[in-house]
Amino acid sequence: MRSVIFSTFAIAFLGMGPASAVDPGKLEPPRLLEQRESLYNNIFVYQRSPYVILTFGHNKQIYTESVFNPADDRDLLVPYTQLMTAGLMYTANVKSILEIGTGGGRTAWYLHRFLPDVRVTSVELDPAVVELSRKYFGLKDEPNFVVEAKDGRLFLAQSKDRYDIIMIDAYRGPFVPFHLLTKEFYQIVREHLAEGGVVVQNVASDTMLFDAAMKTIGSVFPQLEFYKSEENFVTVAYDGPARKGEDLAAAAAGRDKAHGLRYPLAGMLALRKPVDLNDTQMISPKATVLTDDFAPVEALKNIERHNRKLP
Repeated sequence: MRSVIFSTFAIAFLGMGPASAVDPGKLEPPRLLEQRESLYNNIFVYQRSPYVILTFGHNKQIYTESVFNPADDRDLLVPYTQLMTAGLMYTANVKSILEIGTGGGRTAWYLHRFLPDVRVTSVELDPAVVELSRKYFGLKDEPNFVVEAKDGRLFLAQSKDRYDIIMIDAYRGPFVPFHLLTKEFYQIVREHLAEGGVVVQNVASDTMLFDAAMKTIGSVFPQLEFYKSEENFVTVAYDGPARKGEDLAAAAAGRDKAHGLRYPLAGMLALRKPVDLNDTQMISPKATVLTDDFAPVEALKNIERHNRKLP
């Protein structure tokens, strides 16, 4: 989820095209709908008519996690979430999609609505977030759409399924949970990709250890590219040779036509840029590959400890 301080919320999602264009003067002041203190998060759900906003409190700041338009459940109001769908043009087959980090579930639900025959599974650590997303953000169980309350890494470690696209969009305030940024984690992700599959991850540019995160992903996947949206980088990682631009363009046009996607894949290609880990202007030479800070036999216990919020 994108980490945006709530006071800048209006700037964060207005003016993104006709699908979500709203006169700022018509926005009401935010109204708190519900507050919840869970084991993992301090959760606040606001309404700023016509939108509903899921936020997390962290270190006396409020960070926007999801924005929902109740009048249009296919509206992706936060720009980077549109780019999270870029993985659709990289895979020859799209039969199953996994999302780690549900939040308000906007990207997963968008994909479900436009690709109803594809199995979409979204995994969210916090059961309270799942409950509130069902209550306020339009998520519901449907054929080929499942939301599970579980840590994403543990879910993968205990699963035998493979996916054509694995999306990672898990944040706690301004940070990606560390155990979802290590070499060992990406090795688990790689083992759960179907042949020709891709990993799509949102990494905010102001995230601590950003350069190290790029180097870590690149230590597992030979191909690493990104699509930049404001302060967010949506990375696409995969095995095998680099995809050619003309092949991606053809795939994008085909998927756009087949599914009538609200946010065309073809328009995203202009933002595509390969990540060169040897380019010191792009990635700091001091960045190191991140590894687990616990032994495999301690994984279950330590992941649970890392997930819990500080007192």
